[in-house]
Amino acid sequence: QVQLVESGGGLVQAGGSLRLSCAASGRTFSMYAMGWFRQAPGKEREFVAFISWSAGRTYYLDSVKGRFTISRDNAKNTVYLQMNSLTPEDTAVYYCAATKTTYGSGPYDRRNYDYWGQGTQVTVSS
Repeated sequence: QVQLVESGGGLVQAGGSLRLSCAASGRTFSMYAMGWFRQAPGKEREFVAFISWSAGRTYYLDSVKGRFTISRDNAKNTVYLQMNSLTPEDTAVYYCAATKTTYGSGPYDRRNYDYWGQGTQVTVSS
């Protein structure tokens, strides 16, 4: 069992930055790959970023490549999402999630994630 709690969301102006954190409970955190997803009002939850358990592999949504960076600290049971050059289109509730499906299209599909946090709101004003 893994429990996830996100933090770090808020209101920021376009061009600004935020760093999201996701704290995990449980001694098995390092066994899971982690993902960040987001859901804007009226839209489906979409993949944003993925990091393997060892942090050796990372994947990103095309629209955030070069602006967002996912990282993890297994000693602290925490995964991060550094978000730079934010735009109003990044406004959404951001969720972290844990998965053991790490190859092929698996990391991009929210159905492959076993545990989810409650989400943190990110609002980018123009």
